[in-house]
Amino acid sequence: MDSKLFGVSLRSSLSYWTQLGKRGVWIKLAIKHANLIEAALKEGFRYHHAEPEYVMLTKWLPKDEPNSLPANASHRVSVGAFVINHKKEVLVVQEKNGMLRGKGVWKFPTGMINQGEDICAAAAREVKEETGVITDFLDLLGLRQHHKAFFLKSDLFFVCLLQPLSSNIQVQESEIEAAQVYLNIIQYLLEIYTILSMI
Repeated sequence: MDSKLFGVSLRSSLSYWTQLGKRGVWIKLAIKHANLIEAALKEGFRYHHAEPEYVMLTKWLPKDEPNSLPANASHRVSVGAFVINHKKEVLVVQEKNGMLRGKGVWKFPTGMINQGEDICAAAAREVKEETGVITDFLDLLGLRQHHKAFFLKSDLFFVCLLQPLSSNIQVQESEIEAAQVYLNIIQYLLEIYTILSMI
C-alpha cells in the first residue's frame, strides 16, 4: 500500500474507533510493509516491539486516561545445569566467549531458554549442545533474578539439577573451550560462589 493512502485511511479509522469507544490500537506490520511505519508514527503510534518478521506499533486513544496497554516483555529467561553423577563428580565447562573467556574459570553449562521451551528441556538441551552429554532433569535447585541486564531487561536464571545418562564429552567448538567432570565438588562450589558474586 502507498504510505500516503495508508496514512489517510489510518486517520479516518482512528476517528471511527474513537467514536466507538475503542481504547487501544495495535498495528502489526510485516517487514514487507515497512514503508507504512512512518505514516503510523505520524498518527501518534509508538514502537512496542519487533521480531524478525514484523514490527508492532500501538496507540492509546483516550486522552484523559493513562495508557494501560501492556508493555513489551520485561524479562528474559536463562538456565544453568548442575550435572552431577553417582561419584559426586560435576560436569563443568570453560567458555570460549563472554566475560569469562580466557580466565580459566570452570562453570556449569548455561544458556538462554528458547521461545515455547520448558525450563527442564532447556537445561538438558544446553548440556547436550555444549558437552554432548545426555541428561535427565531431576529438580529445580534455585532461581536468581537480576535487573538491568541484557538490553536493560530483567533476567530470571533457573539452576537445574540433572543426572547424566551418558559420559562421552564432545565439546561444542563454537562456544566452549573445554569441558570435563570436576572431582573436587567443594572447590567447584567455592568457584560457583565467586562467579555468582561477580555477576
